[in-house]
Amino acid sequence: MQIRTLLASSAMLALLAGCAAAPSDDRVAAPAMDDGEVAYQGTLPCRNCGPGGGIDLDVRLMGDEQSALAERTFTLRASYREHPQNPEDENYAGNWEVLSGTAVDPDATVYELTPHDDGQVYYFLRLDGTTLELIDPQRRRFENNEMLRLQRL
Repeated sequence: MQIRTLLASSAMLALLAGCAAAPSDDRVAAPAMDDGEVAYQGTLPCRNCGPGGGIDLDVRLMGDEQSALAERTFTLRASYREHPQNPEDENYAGNWEVLSGTAVDPDATVYELTPHDDGQVYYFLRLDGTTLELIDPQRRRFENNEMLRLQRL
């Protein structure tokens, strides 16, 4: 199962369950990008993966919020653990944009990652200087949002 199918399924489940959560009020300034790259990693739930499985996600953002769009690039790698079909890693590259506001917090910062190919667009809410959270395309948080977080390396 590809990550975009998993994410679409997660979004549908969240919508059906009415899962928008309250905003976080503990945001801090955007992280400085020491060498032009900031890396985030985490493990997303995987419904078809075995016990201890999941989707290991590695997101690397190059450039900073003040850079021109062409200079703000990203790579995203998804690796499945304990999946019965042992799918290959998925790799995406593209540009990222900074969006202001979510469905419930007009001051929130959201990163929109758009792959160069026909891959899915990803949305990450910046919770603080070290944490991103996967959110839906309408910029709403999922009920199980703690399981959808990536930590800065």
